[in-house]
Amino acid sequence: MVTSYVVVVPVKPPAHGKSRMTGLDDPQRRALARAFALDTVGACLAADHVDAVLVATDDASFSRELERLGCLTIPDGDTNDLNAALRQAVAEARRRFPELTPAALCADLPALRSADLGQVLASVVPGGPSYVPDAEGVGTTLYTAPYDGFDPEFGLGSRRAHRASGGAEVGLDLPSLRRDVDDLDDLRDARSLGLGPETSALVADLHLT
Repeated sequence: MVTSYVVVVPVKPPAHGKSRMTGLDDPQRRALARAFALDTVGACLAADHVDAVLVATDDASFSRELERLGCLTIPDGDTNDLNAALRQAVAEARRRFPELTPAALCADLPALRSADLGQVLASVVPGGPSYVPDAEGVGTTLYTAPYDGFDPEFGLGSRRAHRASGGAEVGLDLPSLRRDVDDLDDLRDARSLGLGPETSALVADLHLT
């Protein structure tokens, strides 16, 4: 029997996101941060084995927009420490969904396909931590573990940190789940994979080469 998940997505307020998108003005960066999150959450909601999506964000108006998609939202507990914020969000997920397994997912996966996320979740060996490395092979885009063992190490070198702490790397070749977007080169790469509707609408006006 395949495990069922609550996917926890930490989302910075769009006004503060994507500072490395050099060459764009502030409204464009804010719009892209919003679009990335909406496309990521939309893919999660449609994925097999996902029973709930819980977004942690301090943007009240954006929370309402996310809730209209069908996910739940809570305030971001610690905007200066992603891992602390995730542990707090997962504690709330445990209170609401004790029967589910938590999975933390980056909010900047605009090319994410629901089928890829579902395939990864179906392949995770239950009982311990697992993670998906990012496209560069240095960071992490997804981390999952049972509630009692949930201890993410997102940040610089997180792939190595998750492996060193006993995590099992999911080796499936699913680029839509590994392509997080921090800069315009990443966005061009994500575009080649096929962007979600919110991001696609914006990128059409950016004239990326």
